[in-house]
Amino acid sequence: MVGGTNANSALSIAKIIATHKAASPNFETLASRVKVVYQDDSKEQSITVSLRMEKNKTIWIKASLLGITLAKAMITPDQVSYYETISNTYFDGDFALLSDWLGTDLDFEKAQAILLGQSIFSLDKGDYVSLVSNNKYQLEPQRQPQNFIHSLLLNPENFKVHSGSLSQPSDRRILSLRYGDYQELGGSHYPSEIFIKSTDGDSHTAIEVKYKKIDLNVSLSFTFKIPEGYEEIQLSK
Repeated sequence: MVGGTNANSALSIAKIIATHKAASPNFETLASRVKVVYQDDSKEQSITVSLRMEKNKTIWIKASLLGITLAKAMITPDQVSYYETISNTYFDGDFALLSDWLGTDLDFEKAQAILLGQSIFSLDKGDYVSLVSNNKYQLEPQRQPQNFIHSLLLNPENFKVHSGSLSQPSDRRILSLRYGDYQELGGSHYPSEIFIKSTDGDSHTAIEVKYKKIDLNVSLSFTFKIPEGYEEIQLSK
């Protein structure tokens, strides 16, 4: 394992980035039971989520409470489809809804990266610099883009994301990610806990994701159909 359990200040940025990219889990399908705690300025809700993934193709989610389906979502590189049973509403379109929830622009690759403990930033060795901070590899752009300040901390033992942050000061938007311990399955490392916090102006959102069990390369279906009579969600601009 490159770098061992202690961060090596002599390790090049090219090697750090290459090792992080190589740490992306190798699987065809993934199924997991996940506990999600969602909190915003008006409510806190704890739900059980069934998560299914076909790598680079599909993220399928069913949220339940006491065995009753509350919502279903299916995310592909081209589309986000979602419906909620209590309000009888649905959304079928691009990533605007997910981006609105998290307070930052999101696409399929970023959503998958968050769930797998990979960087949501497109890392290029020519654009980034690294240093060792609290025994973690800290990666930052050589020059922070205007109104897009971000950084990343990688664990030295597995080169997975420890934490990351993105702020857009002029828009008063901040997104932070932090990961708990990683579990090793099939030669790859998967998150056990993810903590997501976002601020958009005066609005605050916190999401805790805890994986209860992960099954790899099992036969899965990704059935999804918006029920008849549901009302389409209109996103405010």
